This record gives sequence, structure tokens and C-alpha cells, in this order.
Amino acid sequence: MPKTPNDISRIWAVIPVFNNKDTVVDVARQARHWLEHVVVVDDGSTDTDVEKLFSGADITVLKHERNLGKGAALCTALNYLHGKDAVYMLTLDADGQHDPNDIEHFLPLLQEDDGTIILGVRDFNAPNVPKSSRFGRAFSNFWLHLETGQMVEDSQSGFRAYPVNYLAQMKLEGRRYDFEVEVLTRAVWSGLTLKQVPIRVFYPPAELRVSSFRPVLDNVRISLMHMRLVGRRLIPWPHPKLIKRGRAGNAINSLMHPIALLKRLLRENATPLGLAVSAGVGIFMGTLPLIFMHILAIAYVTARLHLNAVMALAVQNLCMPPFVPLACIGVGHFVLYRQGFDDVTWRTVVLELPDRLLEWLIGSLILAPVLASVMGVIVFIFARLFQRMSMGQTNG
Repeated sequence: MPKTPNDISRIWAVIPVFNNKDTVVDVARQARHWLEHVVVVDDGSTDTDVEKLFSGADITVLKHERNLGKGAALCTALNYLHGKDAVYMLTLDADGQHDPNDIEHFLPLLQEDDGTIILGVRDFNAPNVPKSSRFGRAFSNFWLHLETGQMVEDSQSGFRAYPVNYLAQMKLEGRRYDFEVEVLTRAVWSGLTLKQVPIRVFYPPAELRVSSFRPVLDNVRISLMHMRLVGRRLIPWPHPKLIKRGRAGNAINSLMHPIALLKRLLRENATPLGLAVSAGVGIFMGTLPLIFMHILAIAYVTARLHLNAVMALAVQNLCMPPFVPLACIGVGHFVLYRQGFDDVTWRTVVLELPDRLLEWLIGSLILAPVLASVMGVIVFIFARLFQRMSMGQTNG
């Protein structure tokens, strides 16, 4: 039987803080109104002595001597809670973006079982929401879907509830904002489920906003984490399961209902971005010298990453001989010999093909990302135009 928090004393609020002296006290005290246990993790703040801010309050303060990152702060809290008979770790940001009174919306779900991560979905109809936050949320949601097949509305929200026991068993490497990306993907791989609750959000005007998020460096870290997770997803090695859920028979059932399978394949990741990435993957794989293996390779990659297989398989036909392979051989020949390949005859291209596989491979590795990017942009533009036309007709 799953372990459930019989009372809210087994749900602990955790607030990582870095240089948010003006807001962290109010956030922590409001959280304490709802929960018996509140932990503030001072991640090397330099603007104040966080421990003094909470002197005399029944709020626990853990401290990093230097800034280690939000993920590291959450791991510190997790290690502390694991020895405290805590069932859930409910996290919220210290900058006042989250309303602690929304803890009320989490509590009913936290009484059900401890095999779930609860995500707070921010209301982006609020004023002053940065465009970068809107883009970041959509970007992260898309990659989470590729890695897990799960669709969520806000994979970047820091207002979450984590099951302590299961989280402590997961091998997580991210220690900054990439932690929040990694933990959702690995949780789904481990058999945990994701649930969502609506929450309010407050963004002050840009000139008053205090954020420890560094757009360039942290976005690079997040992108690298997604690359690692996608790479792991493509390896056909099962993920260790912390919770086993029945999924047997899905593949057989799909084969027994081919029309339903085709409809699902057509709908899979059919957003403009999803179609664009699917087309890019189709062109990329179609450009590589995977002789007689293109369809199988594309089918495998699209299945693993939950991409639109129909789109990927359709566009890969553009890479069929002779033009794209010849272009790859020409580029590869130039890279190897520093001279153009202009002796295009039946003998040099077909009969000598085994001798030109290296040229084809090198050229394809150069041209594939370029052609894939171009095709992805084209498909995205047309898909967006079609989407807007369809919305316009519906509204009309």
C-alpha cells in the first residue's frame, strides 16, 4: 500500500533563498500558516544574514556557505527531510512570485499517495509576465514531452510537491535550475505520475524584479541537460522503476487496431514545433548513409521521442538519391581532399560507392544538421500559418 501523509505534519514546506531578504520572511510565515514545518535553505545569500531574519521563529534555516544553486539547495533540504519522517516536500520560491495561500490547492492531492509529483501551473494572465518566461515554459514543456510522452502545462514552475522517499532514491545530477528539468523526466521514467494544480503568480515590474536566474548560463545548463536526457531516452535500455505500473499489452493492442494507431500517429506531437522537430529529424536521419535502414531508424527515433512519425517518414523521401547523397559525397570529398568532386559518372558514384562511404558519411554529418534546420523552419512557418488560418475559420 502506498504511504500517505495521514496529517499535514508530514508535509514540509521548503523555500530555497538567494538574496531575497525583502520577501523571504513573508513567504515563509505565510507557508507556516498552512504547514507545521517550514525549512528555509540559505543558498549562500550575501544581502543579509538569513538566520537572523528568522531568529525566534519556529522555522528551520539550513545554510550553504556559498551559492551552490537552487537544485543543490533542494537536495540539502531533501537530505534533511529524509530523516524526519516527511512524506512530501512542498517547494516554493522565496522571491514572492508564488502565493503561499495556494498551498491549500495542493493539500487534497497530497493525501492520495506519495507516488506523485504535484506541479503548480502559474496563471500567465497575470500582469508583467516576462516574454522569456512564456517562451521558457513552452520550450521546457516541449522537451519534457519528447523525453517522457507526458504533456504538462508548466514544467518550469518552482511551486511543486515532491515525494520524499522516492526522490531520495533517484540519481539526480543537476544542481542549479537544470535540477527542475531533470527531476520531472527521471521521475516519469521511474514510474511516478505528474499532477497539476492552478496557482497564482506575481511578477513585479521589470525594474523592481530580483532574480537569480542568469539567462545565458542557466539556459545553456538547461539545454545541455535536455540533450543528455534525450540522448539517454534514445538508448534502448530500460529505466529502473521505483513504481511499477501496468502497461503490458499496449503494443499488441495497437497492432490489433491499425486505424486507431494511424490516428494516434497523425496526432502525435502535431503542434507547429512538434511537426518542425519531426521534419528535422526525418531530414537528418534521411541524409545519413543508413543504407536500407532509414525507415527503421526514423521509426525508432520518433517512437522513443514521441515525435510525429508520419511527418518524419514523409519528409525523409526528399533525401532519396541522387541529389542529397551526391551533395554529401561532394562535401565529404572536399573535406578529405581539398578539391571539388566533379567526376559524376555511373562508375564513380555507383560502382565505386563502397569506396565513397567515408566521403558520404563525413558530408552527411555536415549537411544533415543544416538541411534539418532549414526543413524544420519551413515546416514550422507553414504549420503556424495553417494553425492561425484554422483558428480564424473557427472563430469566424
